[in-house]
Formats: sequence, C-alpha cells, structure tokens
Amino acid sequence: MVNKKRGPREGSPLPTKKEIVDYIAKSDGAATRRDLARAFGVKGDDRAKLRAMLREMDDAGDIDLKSGKRLAAVGALPPVAPLDIMSVDEDGGLLCMPVNWRGDGDPPMITLSARAAAKQKPPPGVGDRVLARLKPQGDDGYEAEVIRAIGKGAHRFLAVFRKETRHQKSAGRADPVERRARNSFTIDRGDERGAKDGDLVWVETKNARGYGPQRGRVVDIAGHIDDAGAYSVLALANRGIPTDFPQSVLAEAGKAHAPDMADREDLRETPLITIDPDDAKDHDDAVFAEPDPDPGNQGGYRILVAIADVSYFVRTGSALDKEAQRRGNSVYLPDRVVPMLPERLSNDLCSLREGEDRPAMVAEMVLNNRGVKTRHRFFRAMIRSAAKLSYTQAQAIRDERLEASSDISTLVGHLFSAYALRKEERAKRAPLDLDLPERRVLIDDTGRVKGVVKRDRFDAHRVIEEYMILANIAAAEFLERARLPLIYRVHDQPDPDHLDGMRDYLKTLGYSLINSDAVRPVHFNQLLKIAADREQKEMISEVVLRAQRQAIYASENVGHFGLNLPRYAHFTSPIRRYADLTVHRAITKAARLGKDGQSEKEAAALDDIAEQISNYERRAIAAEREATDRYLADYLAAHEGAEFDGRIRGVTKFGLFVSLDETGADGFIPIRLLGHERYRFEDEMHRLVGEQSGGVYRLGQVVRVQLAEATPLTGGLRFNMLSAPLPPEKKRKQKSSKHKTSVTNKPRKTSAARSKPKRRGKKNNAKPRAD
Repeated sequence: MVNKKRGPREGSPLPTKKEIVDYIAKSDGAATRRDLARAFGVKGDDRAKLRAMLREMDDAGDIDLKSGKRLAAVGALPPVAPLDIMSVDEDGGLLCMPVNWRGDGDPPMITLSARAAAKQKPPPGVGDRVLARLKPQGDDGYEAEVIRAIGKGAHRFLAVFRKETRHQKSAGRADPVERRARNSFTIDRGDERGAKDGDLVWVETKNARGYGPQRGRVVDIAGHIDDAGAYSVLALANRGIPTDFPQSVLAEAGKAHAPDMADREDLRETPLITIDPDDAKDHDDAVFAEPDPDPGNQGGYRILVAIADVSYFVRTGSALDKEAQRRGNSVYLPDRVVPMLPERLSNDLCSLREGEDRPAMVAEMVLNNRGVKTRHRFFRAMIRSAAKLSYTQAQAIRDERLEASSDISTLVGHLFSAYALRKEERAKRAPLDLDLPERRVLIDDTGRVKGVVKRDRFDAHRVIEEYMILANIAAAEFLERARLPLIYRVHDQPDPDHLDGMRDYLKTLGYSLINSDAVRPVHFNQLLKIAADREQKEMISEVVLRAQRQAIYASENVGHFGLNLPRYAHFTSPIRRYADLTVHRAITKAARLGKDGQSEKEAAALDDIAEQISNYERRAIAAEREATDRYLADYLAAHEGAEFDGRIRGVTKFGLFVSLDETGADGFIPIRLLGHERYRFEDEMHRLVGEQSGGVYRLGQVVRVQLAEATPLTGGLRFNMLSAPLPPEKKRKQKSSKHKTSVTNKPRKTSAARSKPKRRGKKNNAKPRAD
C-alpha cells in the first residue's frame, strides 16, 4: 500500500490525472480517497475538488471508483488477486473469475493457460481457488500465473438444470447463462437439491481437474426456464436486483394514508392532467398551463407541474426509505416493472389518478413572451387530475383528430402554446439533439415476444419533456439560492482525447468538428444537420453518442453538457428515482413546507447516496439490456438462416457487432468468419482492414447479414457477413454529399459452414442518460 504523505504541492493544490493513475497503480488496488488526499497533501475545500476530479476520471474511464470509496485502476484488478477457476476454453486454458469482483458489468477475461496450469502440483481445475499474478493482455483481459492454491472456490452462477437419466451418479447438468462460461457442469446425485428439468438454478462450482468433467452443486432455485418472464428473472437475478419487498416495508406501506389539507393549497378545481405512455400504470406528474393573468406579462404563460408528494409518505430513516435507497430506482424490463416503492404507494397513494384527490409538490413557473422563465415557486397542494391522457391522445386532441371536452381541449391548446414559446428559448440554448429512434419489445400473455415496434415520438412527448426539464431547472436554482446541499444530475463535457479520436474518424467520412476542447452541443448539432442532408444521421449520431460521457448523480455540480445547462436536478419522478426524493426533501426544508424535510444526517450523506444511486442506475440499464437481448434472441431463433439489413455498431479486434434495422437486435461476427484474408484492427479509425485487399469494415457501415445462430439462454446472436468490405480508402471515389458514403456491396459466399467461434461478451452500447 502506497500512502506516504508528500506534503503540500507547489502551484496546483491537486495532483494531476497522471499522478492519480500512477498512485493507484502502485497501491495494489487498496487505495482510498482519504489515502490519496493524504498522499498529496490535499486539505480543506480542495478535498471537494479532488472528489469531483475523481468522479470525472471515473466517468471518462480513467479509473474505477469502487464501493466504499475505494479506488482502482480502470479495468480494474490488482497485480495479485485470488481467482476462482470457473470454466475451460476450447484450447484447454482455464477461465477465471476474480473472487472479489464488485463491478457493475462483466469482469475482465482472465485466462490461465493449460501449460501454466500443468506446472502446478497438483494442477488446478474448475472449482479451485488460486492466488495469482495478473498480467494485462490489452483487450484480451489478463493472463494469470498461479502463485499458490488457496482452497476450493465458491463461484456462484445462474444456470438451467437439465435432468440426466443415463448415468447412475449424475442427477443432471447445469448450462450456465453467462456468455463466457463455455461448458456445462455435471450435477451429482444429491447435489441437485430438488431441481427439476428446466429449472433456473444457482450453482456453486465443485472441484474438477484438467479436461475432466466439471462439477457443481445447486444451492438455490430461481424459477423455471419455461415460466412467463423467465428472461427477465435471469436478468434481475444476474444483476442482484431485489424484487420482493421485506415484510416490514410492506407493513409500513400498508399503514400509509393520505394527508389532510393542512398547510396545502387547494388545486382540486384546477384542471391539471396527466400525459403518459399508453401502458403507464403510475402517474407521477400532472401539468397545467394558462396565459399569465398578470397584465404586466402580456403573451406570457403560467405553468404548473405537480409531482406526486412521495416524501410525505417516505420519511427519512424509515423502512420504506431504506428499501428505496437500497433499490435506487425502478427497473423497466420488456415484460414488467420492478418498482422502487411498494405498489400501495407507486400505483395507488402516490399515483395521480384521474378524479381522485392526491397530495402533490407543485412547481409554479412563469414564462415571458420569449419563453424565458422569469420566476418560480414551490408549494404543497392537493390536486385532482381532470383527465388521464396518453401521448397519442394528447397529440390527436391538438390536431383536432380526437374530440374532448372544451376544458380539456383548451388546456391541451395552452400546453402546446406555452411549449411553442419555450421551444424558441430552447433553440437559442441549443441542447444536444440526437433524437435516436427507440424500439419497444412487445410481450404477449405467455411471456413470448410478439413483435418489435419503433416508439412513435410526437410533439406531445416534447411538450411534457420540456415541462419536466423546466421544473428540474427550477428545483436546482431554488436549492442553490437557499444554499442547501442537493444531488445534481450532471453530464460532463466530452473527454478531449475522445474528441481527438472522433475528429480523426470523421475526417475519413468527409466531416469536420471544431478543433477545440471547448466544443459545445451546437457544434455536434451542426454536424448532425449535415449528416441528415447526406442521409447519414443515424451513423453520425452513433459516433457523437460514443463521444459523450455518462450522465450521473453528484453532490458537486459540473453542469449538464447534453442539455447545455449550468445546473440541473431531478425533481419530477420521486416514485421511481431516489434522487428526486432527496430533492423533494430539500425543497420541503428550504421552503418550510413541513417537518419531513432534509435532515442533517441525509445532507451529510448526499455524496455517498449520489454515488450509490448512480451505480444502481447502471445496474438497472444492464438488466434491461440483458433481458431485451434474451427476448430478442428467443424471437429470432425461429429465423436462423434468414437475411437482415443492419449497421455495424461496434468494431473490435475480435470482430464486428451488428445491429439489425428492424428489431435493433445486436449480434456478433467473429473476425475469422469475415473471409479468407487476415484483417487488421485500427482502433482509432473504428475499422477492420484486409491486409491483402485493403477492404474495410467500419463503424456505421450499412451491411446485410445472415443469422447463423441465436442462443436465447445467453441472449447471444451470431451473424455471417453477406456484404463485401468497402474498397480501400485510396481507391474510393469521393461521393456527392447528397449520397450515402457507406454502401452495401454485393453478397458473397459466407463461412457459415465453419466451426462455431468462441463466444465473447457483447459490446456495451448502452446510451448515456443525458437527462
């Protein structure tokens, strides 16, 4: 452990990013924030700057902020670590899992070669635990060198149990759902613990040597593979997302009751309405707009955004509060929602149901005739939603394609008119305008996919989105003026190194980006406008998306790059996000709206809470992606051999990730199946180049592929490439800006008959949440 104090620094009070990375690398993975501050003599207010710097480096992928404020080098394993041996690859090498892995995603690949394993006496096998030195192997993960055996491992993994009747000693086998576990595990009689054929089981590895049978024992049963929603169960269990509420939490929710009118304004006669997706079950926001009655604000509008008053029901330190913080957010999967709060609250007392009295926290905002917010205030109220509309209905009323009462029609008209003013102001602010298409996986009553549809996006969506953003801005401004600590929603500027790589890549496509680190969203928008004219907006949007950092929660403000805002906080969804609940409590304290406001203990813990709920948000995104991948693989399994149009979404040294146009499903093409020549991976150019022909497969390229294999259990898809590579760069003619520069070439013979490649984890293409 390196923690020698270096004393005050000359010049800058903070270490450089390189010094931080070097320090962590020398600490063998045991460094903490406190160690770092002590080592570089960082004191007082500079500690907050150091924390912000570390979060920025974590967001950029330079380091990994672990739980408990521990620091690790990115990718993130120490030079020496205990490993559980979990599988054998096709070459006889042993695949290992770090014992103490706590990351949000999959752990890095660790391989112990068959030759290195054979040097040990006795040689280690699946189920063993060893202490090993780890040597980084670039994108290939790590190579392990055993120091000594330290006993039997206890790696647990999810699998499907298959009953075995042919062998007397064997009860069956367990097929892991992890993509990197290439082998089945034998379950001896007595170790199946009542598991039946097709059960989803948690398995613990047992000892197995070399190439012999790999054994495990069932430790728990999670469900059955044929159950409706099994793929969601797999995703939730794999990510450790709690699904059942403790009895104490349910009991507390059952005792909850609505408040009286004390200290609340009565808005029950004000026709606030909810506008949500067609299938929404909870309604946490209602809106109202009218021309401002103030004669001094001609042409302006008064807007009310009423949000379910969750903080009234969920008090700091209560069982409900602790459980909500443990979950961090609701999780939305194709077939279900795993709520942050029990149904008694999320779908009842805190849902702004039509025609029912509900307590709300209200943001009242006034716009002038240019769409600029001139003032705001927050108060508690009792409301009664006048109507429950879907986005489709609200748009149809606006377009006079759907009849509604005169009051509702007038209100919808005012909502759109106020938005028109706000739209002008938004255009001047120029937030990042990716507007990528979204798809929805439709699940039938049996739990199977019945189709995939693109989500319609109307002006009605943009109206509600803009009102929510406006209320979130007001919340951040209000709490800053009150000088109360809060959790911000932050989205930092793109990393300069990432921008340099992006510029180099864009040049090869005939685009240019301002050569400055002070890039703004408007510069990306200009790029996207040119791409739209060239019919390449989706491809360039992918490139712009990759340059963005992840939006996170933080108690220190660095602004919101995507929205081009100096301050921003989540206020509008406390039913499904814990961050919003903390903001409601802070507003309650700042505006003196009750005794259930922010406590000193919560205020002191906001830094840790922000870090925790950011991790939980990433966990929820990963679970959503896993479940969707499995459902789509199941849906496409009946179409093996079929051909599809798609686009290259990822380029690696191992091959290409392709996203299908119709369903959005992602699959992999191993590099060795691209043709008879070797391909060179050019990382910064996001492309593979044929060493003999010079032909190119590049990011964003339109291609046609054949589905070779679908594996619903792991969510994996493997494609064969049908499109020829693009011609070499120097031979390619310059095309008109009105035509695509990525083209689909004539199909050629595939390599489908070759042996199946090793499976590798899919590239993480999750969108950064810049909201």
